Amino acid sequence: MKFEGIYTPAITPLAADGQIDRQAFAEVLEYLVDARVHGIIIGGSTGEYYAHTSQERLALAALAKDVIADRVPLIIGTGAVRTEDSVEYAKAARALKADALLVGSPPYALPTEQENAAHALAVDRAADLPIMLYNYPGRMSVSMGREFFQTVLAASRNFVAIKESSGQMGQLHMLAREFPQLDVSCGWDDQALEFFAWGARSWVCAGSNFIPREHVMLYEACVIEKNFDKGRRIMAALLPLMDFLEGGKFVQSIKYGCQLAGLRAGGVRAPLQGLNEAEQHALASIVAELKREVAAIAGGAA
Repeated sequence: MKFEGIYTPAITPLAADGQIDRQAFAEVLEYLVDARVHGIIIGGSTGEYYAHTSQERLALAALAKDVIADRVPLIIGTGAVRTEDSVEYAKAARALKADALLVGSPPYALPTEQENAAHALAVDRAADLPIMLYNYPGRMSVSMGREFFQTVLAASRNFVAIKESSGQMGQLHMLAREFPQLDVSCGWDDQALEFFAWGARSWVCAGSNFIPREHVMLYEACVIEKNFDKGRRIMAALLPLMDFLEGGKFVQSIKYGCQLAGLRAGGVRAPLQGLNEAEQHALASIVAELKREVAAIAGGAA
């Protein structure tokens, strides 16, 4: 499997009673398919997997497969503290005929490079599906390094891509130079232009939940058209949003952005809390302005 394009880690809408809103979730998936994103990820950080029971996660994955069918690739996240739990999510993904897995480092446990590799390989053996690794030391407190990559890539051909979310450009350089067999996907939004310049052909971006077309435009400008002048203009328009999203209320902001797009997102599960009125107004203004700017770029000369 080749990872190319925009991959959206879908939100999980909640009803007023805090339970998962299955109909609203289906509507989110249809919105993303209609917007022509290139793939959908279920069970990622943006989907609040950490706040779901195992039964909820399995039910969401099954519903996503029913709704999406084979229209776009479905990638299922296997994140968990215990390897045994990640293995069960991988087995379920295989049974559902998912297209790929998202495999990160177990949070809180602080595994060594070899322990982390053993975890990833156990998940791989359970499903035998293509795998996008997920390196996010900001949440997991450990980073996938040379020893990890050397170990897993020598053991299995299923490790085909990585969502690189360390924010460290040196990590991107190492991956591009030393592990070219991995498709590197941007996982740190304000570095998307740099990732594309270094040969990345995909972007896993939470903001594409509510402004998917603008994200697709940046991908197409840089990867398809090879027009980095146009890409820089689009990126400049997106940066205020990216700065806002990193202000400490990431999932809350993504969900409110979905409401601005007309989707039923609902709130977030505790301990998180929604945006206040001032934050909502600020986000709405940022989104309106960036949409105007990107529309002008789309309508003008390349």
